Amino acid sequence: SRPAATSILKRQKQLRRKNVRFDQVTVYYFARRQGFTSVPSQGGSSLGMAQRHNSVRRYTLCEFAQEQEVNHREILREHLKEEKLHAKKMKLTKNGTVESEEADGLTLEDVSDDDIDVENVEVDDYFFLQPLPTKRRRALLRASGVHRIDAEEKQELRAIRLSREECGCDCRLYCDPEACACSQAGIKCQ
Repeated sequence: SRPAATSILKRQKQLRRKNVRFDQVTVYYFARRQGFTSVPSQGGSSLGMAQRHNSVRRYTLCEFAQEQEVNHREILREHLKEEKLHAKKMKLTKNGTVESEEADGLTLEDVSDDDIDVENVEVDDYFFLQPLPTKRRRALLRASGVHRIDAEEKQELRAIRLSREECGCDCRLYCDPEACACSQAGIKCQ
């Protein structure tokens, strides 16, 4: 007797059961540029990247995990140094209530690596993206070779942040579709 023919559907299911395997990670690196694509929560310009990547690097999964660990640990080190600097300034100015020339003169270089304990912090538990202050974003752009920061973006971003503060309409108790900004925009009354 002839073996029963297997349907095409069953054959496709059998093929799909194979596990997908990844053996390397490809990372594309882009030069930093002024953004024009996001709205930071604080003032100043946004960060972006060049249209085309300037380098490519391939890692094994293990190499990539190690590289991420090193990068995250360095970011954590900088973050802890900034926290320590802020704490020193607060101590010198009695929580910002008095002027202190010494506090004004402190920089990250004044915080020793001995003052922070990165080794006893679990990087994965602590690492997350932090919003960057305006001065830090500006410094990153300058360090990346951006000589002229477009000041118009700052005004546009401010206008967007202000517009986001005003949400909804002025309706009270009942909605008047003739005067309701939400209704006129084609959405439910907020």
